[in-house]
Amino acid sequence: MKKEEYIKGRGAQLNPANRFHAQSCELYLDDLPTQEERLQAIVENPRTKYIEVFPKTIVNKVNSPDLGFGFSMNPYQGCEHGCIYCYARNSHEYWGYSAGAEFEQNILVKKSAADLLRQTLLKKSWKGELITLAGNTDIYQPIERKMGITRSCLQVFLELKHPVGIITKNALVLRDLDIIAALAEERLIGVTLSLTTLNQQLKSVMEPRTSSVKSVLHAIEKLSAAGVPVNVNMAPVIPAINDEEIFELVKTVASLGAKSVSYIVVRLNGHNSLLFEDWVRKNFPDRANKVLHQIKDMHGGRLNDSEYSRRMKGEGKFAELIHRQMQLARYKYLSGTQFPKLNFDLFTSARQQWIAKSKSTIQLDLFNT
Repeated sequence: MKKEEYIKGRGAQLNPANRFHAQSCELYLDDLPTQEERLQAIVENPRTKYIEVFPKTIVNKVNSPDLGFGFSMNPYQGCEHGCIYCYARNSHEYWGYSAGAEFEQNILVKKSAADLLRQTLLKKSWKGELITLAGNTDIYQPIERKMGITRSCLQVFLELKHPVGIITKNALVLRDLDIIAALAEERLIGVTLSLTTLNQQLKSVMEPRTSSVKSVLHAIEKLSAAGVPVNVNMAPVIPAINDEEIFELVKTVASLGAKSVSYIVVRLNGHNSLLFEDWVRKNFPDRANKVLHQIKDMHGGRLNDSEYSRRMKGEGKFAELIHRQMQLARYKYLSGTQFPKLNFDLFTSARQQWIAKSKSTIQLDLFNT
């Protein structure tokens, strides 16, 4: 790609072939675009497309031992934020798109998410377990401002007094502070805000369409002041790019009221290794080899790493250095703070009350007709 063709506002500068399309008809039909032609089309017209899909369910079982929650739900597939390292990129291939530029440009929208969530929570078989809003792509990416799907889902959680976790890197979360604060009053919610760096210039390169550093810090302060427990996730920590910020970042978010800070070392699964290497060489040519070498050192000598446990925290001297810095920073700035446990005692009775009220409404409607 020519330098002047760098896609501003996007993370991925490549559009690798979908791994499930090894026998793609593109290999046989001359009138279908090649991968190069598809990328060129994105360069020339980098607008985002929003495509409605119609899933039968919305709550997904999470089987990964690396994550601290058992269920997740994602109102959107694909993400316009453009974070170059995003592990969710590869899931876009299941929908027939590339993990590269198409992950950012073709967003699948689930308008029925709130209704599907309510159906799940009202099932007798559902016992009430933590559901995390996100887990794959960001629930507050730009289109949420118009769609309001996440807000509708939060209303369902409040209605049925069901615990929920939020993971986002977008300050748009403050739009829903009324609902979030109401959930927090009954210990039904915890919010994780992802903040990778305090350097706005660096953030713009790493995460082109996310909220500014200033806006995220404001969100941390505003949520905390409203009594909402906030965890800040420094994810990912990338050696030779943002690892030197650990102490300053923990100090800053702790002063704004964050209850805890977690981290994930850069994880490059699937095509992410190809996308990341291309990105780091174009944006940090002076240290690209150093960055790539240190990432490999943390992941068994490879960029691409999907091995449980190691993929999130890494191993070796560089991973240990990151771990120790985070450990010391927490000790210095977060001693005495604790992220509260969520309340699972209200859901069963709230569901029973909702069902009883719903039956009464139906009977009254029948009587009036």
